[in-house]
Amino acid sequence: MDTLKINIINPKALKLLNDLADMNLIAIQDSPKNSFEGLLNKLRANSDSAPSLDEITKEVEAVRAKRYAK
Repeated sequence: MDTLKINIINPKALKLLNDLADMNLIAIQDSPKNSFEGLLNKLRANSDSAPSLDEITKEVEAVRAKRYAK
């Protein structure tokens, strides 16, 4: 099985793809809109002490401030 990422420009193409899916020739899966947020949620589900998005943002900003202060 091959997996392709396709950007649909014309709505008629989407109809064709949906028709192919209805005939069980292809399978259509929606991709997550924000893969980083999904990954974060997945990691948080596995850990009781996972940092929040605000804590991560503060840490990243602190590291950047330290790096660019030189």
